[in-house]
Amino acid sequence: MIRRVRAQQITRAVRKLFIEANTALNPDVISALKRALKKEESPIGRQVLEKILENARVARRAEMPICQDTGLAVLFVEIGQEVHITGGDLREAVGEGVRQAYADGYLRKSVCDPLTRANTKDNTPAVIHVDLVPGNQLKITAMPKGGGSENMSAARMLTPAAGIEGIKKFILETVEAAGANPCPPIIVGVGIGGSLEQACLLAKKALLRPVGKKHKTDKRLARMERELLEKINALGIGPAGFGGRITALAVSAEMMPCHIASLPVAVNIQCHVARHKEIVI
Repeated sequence: MIRRVRAQQITRAVRKLFIEANTALNPDVISALKRALKKEESPIGRQVLEKILENARVARRAEMPICQDTGLAVLFVEIGQEVHITGGDLREAVGEGVRQAYADGYLRKSVCDPLTRANTKDNTPAVIHVDLVPGNQLKITAMPKGGGSENMSAARMLTPAAGIEGIKKFILETVEAAGANPCPPIIVGVGIGGSLEQACLLAKKALLRPVGKKHKTDKRLARMERELLEKINALGIGPAGFGGRITALAVSAEMMPCHIASLPVAVNIQCHVARHKEIVI
């Protein structure tokens, strides 16, 4: 049965999501930070984690941004094949929601022309990933992505012979090279397989998984996530790069089949301000 969703509903939802995402960390992130505080042995590392948690409390209470970098607007939109949008265009409705959120929420506008560096002044255009799915609902996930952590991300086309050991080596090298730049403790999203762009998209989607929740359907990935988290935390980078046991809160990996001649792998790093909110309309 066809269900109609007005473009204005989408705009209002996107506006709300980006303001909330930038001011209130999800409970799973707060819980992961509290667990990290219990495990961290470095006095300076513990102080950093305490300040991070205090900052999150203040931001939520005062309804102010958790971080000065309020991010590039990234959205994942799942639209049911029985949904009909009325009164406007999907992308225009989303863009207007982003525009309103960054103006009304007093969020920093960080989007600019890649060459001239001229600011677009309203944090648009947004990066929108649209999937057509069964049903008559519309799910929107808003993910403000900070530049510091995104800059430390990487993708590589490995040879099939590299195998799982080559994958793990690339991930560890990427995190070690990033050091303190992505504001650790970090969350490491990993995408394996598909094509070059699909691996990058898988890595970003992996960051949406609740922090610390292991892969449910693939025991190989769950084992790899656990092993990589241990090895990353053994690097000694620590909170804010000051040294310590906790460099990462989680490693989340997603995978799909790829071409017989390829082994695409992407690493998308997320700082401790792991912001995302979703709504189903």
